[in-house]
Amino acid sequence: MYQIDAYEYIYLLGVVPLIWGVFAWVQSWKNRLQSRFVNTELLYELSPNRSKFKPLLKLILLSLAFVLLVFGLMNPKIGTQLETVKREGVDIVFAIDVSKSMLAEDIAPNRIEKSKRLVSAILNQLASDRIGIIAYAAQAVPQLPITTDYGAAKMFLQGLNTDMMSSQGTALDNAIDLAGTFFDDQDQTNRVIFLISDGEDHSEEAAQAAARAAELGIKIFTFGVGTENGAPIPLKQNGVTESYKKDFKGEVVITKRNSEILSAIAEATEGYYQDGNDTQQVLDFVSEQLKAMDKKEFEAKKFVSYKDRFQPILIGALLFLLMDLFLFETKTKWVEKLNLFNENDHAK
Repeated sequence: MYQIDAYEYIYLLGVVPLIWGVFAWVQSWKNRLQSRFVNTELLYELSPNRSKFKPLLKLILLSLAFVLLVFGLMNPKIGTQLETVKREGVDIVFAIDVSKSMLAEDIAPNRIEKSKRLVSAILNQLASDRIGIIAYAAQAVPQLPITTDYGAAKMFLQGLNTDMMSSQGTALDNAIDLAGTFFDDQDQTNRVIFLISDGEDHSEEAAQAAARAAELGIKIFTFGVGTENGAPIPLKQNGVTESYKKDFKGEVVITKRNSEILSAIAEATEGYYQDGNDTQQVLDFVSEQLKAMDKKEFEAKKFVSYKDRFQPILIGALLFLLMDLFLFETKTKWVEKLNLFNENDHAK
């Protein structure tokens, strides 16, 4: 495991191509200037010890030294000690609706983006709970298994979109059943599903799935996004709305939040329904519910000791600088005898 102290220094690497550009311009200018006064063969006779390749070699050494200096400034660290730590928390699975109805813009910027921001805000206030992520539309797909890595969770969260599923719909029952398989710890006293959706489910099996979850000791908290009045589903091309989704009769489809279904699912597991449009209200609600739950102690491994590794990098940079300093632009006698680049043949 490694970490970087100062990523901002990486922008200094942009100086390297600038150095090479200046070098190429200077060489071109020198060649043009020399050609105005003397031809190439005569110039070789006048300065037979001038190497054609040493300037380029010195530039390579200087560039390598500069790159290593930049990496040294970034101060890379390597984890040297992996420690098992004890944590107490609740297992939480986020089931996020990614059906096309989540594109409706009755809540800014739209329902799917609001859902992702809501989950991200909840993650920010969690401390030691384990989390998992599921995306669902007409079917449910696991995105992230139970973990304590909140950084990975946010990465997977950002990748959720309504184009993930080839078949569309909102199968809440599939999402609930799949979430139930995430809880692998039989001793965990509190298992929670946070289901974020507009509730527009056209199946009749969501209540049955909630009942099955209740039998497993799982509580479901549902968060409804969208409005009761609803909104059309925009069809966009390059971010521009071209039209709206229509039904078989050619009429624009209006998708509405179905709070009744979401409330029924939550009540079946002794959970609660919460309006998901107000982020702060949701955060207060989640904090209150989690505080009231019994926590299960579990083990997690993490690197607790990091050691600086900039020293060998700076030593390497120093060696390249010394090589550049003591490398002269004249030919090296023993290399000249090898005639690696047929320079002697050209001289004849």
